[in-house]
Amino acid sequence: MNKISQQLLVVISVLGAILISGCSSLIDKHVEWETVEPEEYPVLNAIGYAPITLQRGNTDNDRTLMAMRASKLDAYRELAEQVYGQKLDGSQSVANLVLQDSRLKASVEGVIRGARVVKSYPVGEDTYATELELDMRRVYDIYLSATKPKRIRDVTYY
Repeated sequence: MNKISQQLLVVISVLGAILISGCSSLIDKHVEWETVEPEEYPVLNAIGYAPITLQRGNTDNDRTLMAMRASKLDAYRELAEQVYGQKLDGSQSVANLVLQDSRLKASVEGVIRGARVVKSYPVGEDTYATELELDMRRVYDIYLSATKPKRIRDVTYY
């Protein structure tokens, strides 16, 4: 075979491969989806605390109400830590091989939906506590109302 014949054979082979691969777009398919549900749902619990006398307010009742709100927020913070984890930022500085400064900052960020207050009560003379519960089945139902997670059940090619 001469050089021109070899080049022609290569060009025809490449064109044939392109045409064959182009035919795959002519095949249509139908995909059936089904929703995926977890096997079990955990229930998360959190307790938040707040001092009563340190709250701002003109009366004891005002301070108690503020402590109730603060303890609820503290419980929500604890739930967010359980769901999303904590972000930690730390730094240390050393001079002449002696530790000069050490800092650690923790934060949490997230959205908690579906939690319910189980109990809110005073603890001792000066503290208020709030217990929250987050049933992940309820969270899953809330999630399903917005988007339905799916997986492929069956694929039919035509």
